[in-house]
Amino acid sequence: MNADDLRALQAPLKDRYRAEPDAAVVTLRASGSLDADGIACRVETGRALVEAGLHPATGGPGTQACSGDMLLEALAACAGVTLKAVATAIGFSLKGGAVRVEGDLDFRGTLGVAKDAPVGFRAIRLAFDLDTDEPQERIDQLLKLTERYCVVFKTLAQPPALSVSAAAA
Repeated sequence: MNADDLRALQAPLKDRYRAEPDAAVVTLRASGSLDADGIACRVETGRALVEAGLHPATGGPGTQACSGDMLLEALAACAGVTLKAVATAIGFSLKGGAVRVEGDLDFRGTLGVAKDAPVGFRAIRLAFDLDTDEPQERIDQLLKLTERYCVVFKTLAQPPALSVSAAAA
């Protein structure tokens, strides 16, 4: 796909969203089913069923997906797709590349071992290895725009309001 193809694909959407801002607001959904016997949750991804369980650092068997890994994978996927879309839109010469995401967790927080240990990631690092001949100024522009438009990156950087509820079935 080239920049003209991408613009042609997105132009009707952008026109509609300018004319009807409410049409641009889409509610994405995810759901899971709790395992009756084990400590697991089965999540339908749209392509496959993923069973998430405890990370080995919290006593898990290591045979199930870890939700922390899934969060980092979502960031890698979103950032990679966003970078490719931005590169296409600005005519950035990109032959290929890789996306790497790392996150540091202190499992003492999750296990309630130390009250001063945070629950959640202390730091997340996103990096790209790009196969390109573009100058550093263009690479910097590509990164700036990727940060600006990557939904998962922005959500982590500027968290939305969260709420939790529960009801007996």
